[in-house]
Amino acid sequence: MIKLKLKVGDKVQVTAGEHKGAQGTIVSLDKVKNRAIVEGVNLVSKHQKPSSSNPQGGIVQKEAPIHISNLSLLDPKDGSPTRVGYEVRDGKKVRVSKKSNEVL
Repeated sequence: MIKLKLKVGDKVQVTAGEHKGAQGTIVSLDKVKNRAIVEGVNLVSKHQKPSSSNPQGGIVQKEAPIHISNLSLLDPKDGSPTRVGYEVRDGKKVRVSKKSNEVL
């Protein structure tokens, strides 16, 4: 398990694969498998049996996990992909954009 530089709520862009170029917000992270679920990206069709919460059942569109190596954090200044660094500012360790040097 490696240390992830991404957090839930981060705006990211897909850098590789079928959904390259798509942007969205991280909904959840799986730190053991190094995967993230990104809102509106990597949608798959899932067949759902009828249940009390969904009495109709049928085919539902759902986000599938995507590997974090295929995600890049978006710079808060101009919205372009950037790498993440760490600095100590005001006695706190913070994530910093390598492109604009702004706190993420």
